Amino acid sequence: MTVAVGSSNPAKVQAVRKAYGETAEIIQIHALSGVSDQPFSDEETIEGASNRARNCLRQSDADIGIGLEGGVVQTKYGMFLCNWGALADREGNLFIAGGARVPLPDQIAERLILGEELGPVMDEYTKKKGIRKKEGAIGVFTNERITRTGMFSHIMKMLIGQIEYKNMKNKQQSCP
Repeated sequence: MTVAVGSSNPAKVQAVRKAYGETAEIIQIHALSGVSDQPFSDEETIEGASNRARNCLRQSDADIGIGLEGGVVQTKYGMFLCNWGALADREGNLFIAGGARVPLPDQIAERLILGEELGPVMDEYTKKKGIRKKEGAIGVFTNERITRTGMFSHIMKMLIGQIEYKNMKNKQQSCP
């Protein structure tokens, strides 16, 4: 089985590799999300993940396409990180799962509202380079108890579990 990941971000690719282990060949594809660089809602973040997953299949011969997308959501309790994943298969199925949420400090939320993207803002905030490719904002604000790879690994488990459940139900229904 070949699984295409719609990203070259090491945190996302590692999450997919961890989820599939040795059972799949993992390839990386530059798959467009079709949404803004900084998604600002669950809906936009889900759309970005779904587009990446479907575009993986359009751009390759892979059996499964994976899209993993990070965004933010403004609530009455402040701005929160949101993370979504999508798994598309050749049968036309699309499975969606969401991840952990953690509030962002007001000083970061204000910059996002003004049009900046979280990755560069986090680099400046932490005085490190490439936070989005390592621990991610989730890692920074949870003292690395949850990293970006760990969070996307959780999403991958939910996605794979959904397709396994579907396949199991189909198998049960086809048995006499």
